[in-house]
Amino acid sequence: MSVEIAAISNSLPAFLSQNSYLQIAVLVDEQTSKHCLPLIQAYLPKSFIKIQIKSGENNKHLATCEKVWEAMTKANMDRHGLLINLGGGVIGDLGGFCASTYKRGIDFIQIPTTLLAQVDASVGGKLGVDFQGLKNHIGVFNLPKTVLIDPTFIQTLPASQKLSGYAEIIKHCLIRDAEKWEQISHTDFSEVDFSSLIEHSVEIKKAVVAEDPTEKGLRKILNWGHTLGHAVETFLLDQGKRKILHGEAIAVGMIMEAFVAFQRGLISEQELGDIEIYLFETYGKVPLKASEIPAIIALTLQDKKNKGGEVRFSLLTGIGDCGYDIPVSKSEMKKAIEYYIG
Repeated sequence: MSVEIAAISNSLPAFLSQNSYLQIAVLVDEQTSKHCLPLIQAYLPKSFIKIQIKSGENNKHLATCEKVWEAMTKANMDRHGLLINLGGGVIGDLGGFCASTYKRGIDFIQIPTTLLAQVDASVGGKLGVDFQGLKNHIGVFNLPKTVLIDPTFIQTLPASQKLSGYAEIIKHCLIRDAEKWEQISHTDFSEVDFSSLIEHSVEIKKAVVAEDPTEKGLRKILNWGHTLGHAVETFLLDQGKRKILHGEAIAVGMIMEAFVAFQRGLISEQELGDIEIYLFETYGKVPLKASEIPAIIALTLQDKKNKGGEVRFSLLTGIGDCGYDIPVSKSEMKKAIEYYIG
């Protein structure tokens, strides 16, 4: 899996000079069209095709894919073209899925422009769209030709988007690097050195994905915090102003799932407390109601890690270590959500 962390002014021209594409399309949303496309346009052929979709998770569905496929078809793109996905996780997931299925597959590259996409979504070849309210329910595994990460892109992000990406950085530390967790857990968010942490997170994810590309085993640890986190995110997606960003949801899920691990004796009360304090200090608390617990738990029944009707979690087995394929009961999930609500 090719990932390059460098100035886009160097990495993109180098990639294009080493690969001959007669047709190049660039997938953007209204934000990356305005703020990011001008930064790479000089390195693209004048005949490149711009395809623009609406930003946001609520546009990550098959109807948007149809618009992308239609644009490529109208431009007569053949199987030897290239799709450049310029944006955050939605652009990367949806664009990669569209490229992987257009004419049975064309080349694509990821240029992630959000912190979340740089440290997580763009690396590893997971592609897909949401379906009937379920996150990433339709998709494929397919690696891009390369991932070009330029940390300077995140300077244009609002604090909320940086916080969203930071949750995945925290997750990577907690599941694979206890020493780095100890370091960042004593660092205020305002003082975080993102450049070094982006590289650290990418190396962790690359190593895990290299060992288990299609998530048959070890790669499942990258979903720690995501079973209940995704359920909360999905539940709130249609709740108007209560909708939260992916990383905010994963912060919620990490607290809940750390509690499950504590209840099982896998981590200590001190470790649970350290995780909880840092995440609440950094993200605050998402207001949830006890009456909403059954609906949140019901959404976990669609989690992709499930097997044989069992909801299976990845759970910390210590700071810096994580297990997977662990069945968790509805009563355990209920207690974990109640613990978070307080």
